[in-house]
Amino acid sequence: MKNKISTFVKSFWKAIFIIGFLFAGQQVSAETVLKVIPHADLKNIDPIWTTAYITRNHGYMVYDTLFAMDANLKPQPQMVDSWDVSGDKLTWTFTLRSGLKWHDGADVTAADCVASLKRWGARDGMGQQLMGVIEEMKAVNNKTFSMKLTKPYGLVLESIGKISSNVPFMMPKRLAETDPFQQVPEIIGSGPFMFNKDEWVPGSLVVYSKFKDYKPRSEPTSGAAGAKIAKVDRVEWHYIPDATTAMNALISGEIDYYEQVPADLVPILKGNPDVTVEVLDPLGNQGMLRMNHLHPPFDNPAIRRAVLASIDQEEYMLAAVGVPDYYRVCHSYYPCGSPLESTAGTTLISNGSIEKGKRLLAEAGYDGTPVILMQPTDIPILSAASLVTAQRLRNIGMKVEIQAMDWSTLTSRRAKTEPVGQGGWNIFHTWWIGGDILNPVLATGMSGGGTKKAWFGWPDNAVVEMMRQEFALATDANLKKQLGDTIQGTVIDQGFFGNIGTFFVPVGYRNNVKGMIPSPVQFFWNMEVQR
Repeated sequence: MKNKISTFVKSFWKAIFIIGFLFAGQQVSAETVLKVIPHADLKNIDPIWTTAYITRNHGYMVYDTLFAMDANLKPQPQMVDSWDVSGDKLTWTFTLRSGLKWHDGADVTAADCVASLKRWGARDGMGQQLMGVIEEMKAVNNKTFSMKLTKPYGLVLESIGKISSNVPFMMPKRLAETDPFQQVPEIIGSGPFMFNKDEWVPGSLVVYSKFKDYKPRSEPTSGAAGAKIAKVDRVEWHYIPDATTAMNALISGEIDYYEQVPADLVPILKGNPDVTVEVLDPLGNQGMLRMNHLHPPFDNPAIRRAVLASIDQEEYMLAAVGVPDYYRVCHSYYPCGSPLESTAGTTLISNGSIEKGKRLLAEAGYDGTPVILMQPTDIPILSAASLVTAQRLRNIGMKVEIQAMDWSTLTSRRAKTEPVGQGGWNIFHTWWIGGDILNPVLATGMSGGGTKKAWFGWPDNAVVEMMRQEFALATDANLKKQLGDTIQGTVIDQGFFGNIGTFFVPVGYRNNVKGMIPSPVQFFWNMEVQR
């Protein structure tokens, strides 16, 4: 009898286990997951503290914005329901949409938005310009806030709706009051996805889950604007730094979407009938060589000019991109084909050569100070550009030490203002999407605000800052063009940074992935995986 009871108990629990396993399997299979290979590892998670594009993309997953740029790069309301401008153009009033919630369940308030704008305005170049003309910004009630300006300003909506770094993402007031030069301690947004911090494995995995209380706008999706509909339950970023391994993961179906396909792998992927490769960014990216203006040898503008004079965009693009279909030589510091495209100051750089750089370096009195060049080995384009720069600087007579690291480490180290001997740096490379450099106020690299306001590298030039402010206030297109030319000429003459060429990076995805959004920025709402 005891044996029969024992056998019955075992059979009962075995059946329970099988039923539970099958039920769990049904639950897992019912969850839709989009698996992505991002362009870099997510290490820093505060998109106001850093301009790194991987952190910007992370920001778009979890945060929302007051306004957003549509497919034509025109600002459209996002969290804002309605707004009003006084007749003298000095008072702007904004009212939020109903039903906006933070991921912790609290209501989004106007006070949250005021605090968020102030924090963003302390770090972002365009935000700094806007804050410079705001006399007062305050919450009127829970859903409405106002800005009182000291003078009419032509870029209010363009500023609070800017599409890329630093994006003015909205945060709860308690987090937005964090020192803007320190990272927020918690990631709580009101966007279409929530950040699953418990599943975050730096160097490997980032996980986001659908925020079920998010209320999309009713307008069609267009760029960063319109309806942000989370069509999958879960988005996983699988960081795979080796390009060949990443390609094979896409081909095998382990991965659904490859954010930045190296040009040399495009022919292989295009040969696979299950994969599509295309360019979603219509403006392309401008490669940047950024020098540290605080410390020798690049505290000397003549030495910076020598570096710019040695740049040969064709060589950089061949090394970094390789395939002519995906790059162009463009010496304008604004995107070629854009309204402000300019030749001002380009005599120095349009025929870059070792001979010119060597002559200018000698004239500048270079004393042999070593140059520390940070090389992000996990981003092929920037890694290749770093090697080109190192060799060209050696060829013009400079001493160069390459220090290899991953991009996340670089983005942390570039914030250091200390001398090289205390963990600082001299040169690194990055790029800016075309949408980030359409004008001198938007272009972070053109800020001359020094250590208090300028971007990493910290150019300090009061004349450039004055002209950028004048540009922001100007309403006449001809005056804007004249100012744009003059600013570009000064930025080149003072060696703010080097333009190493324009390139386009294709994405790769399995054919069962639908809903990609053409834009200079990578978005993951509206995308779905048809299993």
